[in-house]
Amino acid sequence: MTRGATRAYIGSFTSQGGRGITVAAVDPADGALTPLSDLRPLDNSSYLALSADGRTLYAAGETDQGALAALTLGDPDNPRLLAEPTPAGGAGSTHLAVAAHRVYLANYTSGSVSSVSLAEDGTPRGGAVVTPHRGSGPVTERQAGPHAHGVALSPDGAWLLCADLGTDSVLVYALDPEDGTQRPHGSLSLPAGDGPRHLAFHPDGGSVQIVSELDPQVTTCRWDPAEGTLEVTARTPLPGRASADDPDYPSGLGLTADGRWLYVAVRGVDEVAVLELDGDRGPRLRASVDCGGHWPRDLTVSGDGRRLYVANERSGDVTWFAIDPADGLPAPVGRLALPAPACVVLRG
Repeated sequence: MTRGATRAYIGSFTSQGGRGITVAAVDPADGALTPLSDLRPLDNSSYLALSADGRTLYAAGETDQGALAALTLGDPDNPRLLAEPTPAGGAGSTHLAVAAHRVYLANYTSGSVSSVSLAEDGTPRGGAVVTPHRGSGPVTERQAGPHAHGVALSPDGAWLLCADLGTDSVLVYALDPEDGTQRPHGSLSLPAGDGPRHLAFHPDGGSVQIVSELDPQVTTCRWDPAEGTLEVTARTPLPGRASADDPDYPSGLGLTADGRWLYVAVRGVDEVAVLELDGDRGPRLRASVDCGGHWPRDLTVSGDGRRLYVANERSGDVTWFAIDPADGLPAPVGRLALPAPACVVLRG
């Protein structure tokens, strides 16, 4: 990898024929992906995340036992396991967030948040610290119990938020300043049947965007970093077919680094919603564009805000778009065929 080159790391569902993790070169001119190598450090690498220094890649294994793998990127084209994958402490690990000395995981099947300590070189060590969730929701086939789905660290590193699809809530954890372990602090209740899936802090740290899967909405909250509390300021419906017989399921979301544009993948209708952020008044829907495939599970915005990458799970491809800086609209550029992709992480 040459200096300044960008690489994409693409996680996939091996249970659906995915390759595990695919490494791809990113063309600086048009964002095109060229696959370089594949590896399978664990089954169903449904979500990936980088350490802050970009030297280590972490993978959550969405399996019955749940697992966490850490890979060194000393050679970014050929990631290498630092150690054998470690148990995540919960089942169906579907999402993770990486701090300086600890990784936090959302365990969907068991309905819990867990965390694993990291050694100085980024290797997971010791057993997981697990916090189970409690509760249920009215959509019985999806909300019979808790289902932790997405986690996000506050910009100051003092708090962890978790969207729980099964309990219609966002749980707030205070993080111990010494060892980073999580302690339940409070929660935000959303309307019954909402099914919050993922969330993201605004770059300025003053607000949080929450995307819900069962009732297609984006909820905007004011965030108080001193008290660790969320206050709903806006609810924005997402575009779709609005049909109980043929529903839509929002999934991933991504913000541009300047905090102006929010992109949300919507499965079913197979589109990406483009929303402009307007402070506490919430997002304003500007457009909805075809995702270029079927069942967009996740999406990623490049750091410079020029490219959008969408992992289309069921059509087996990653599509990429050029983003117009004036109006935020993504225009399709290309497609990489890849079985059962789940997420894309960029390093450059």
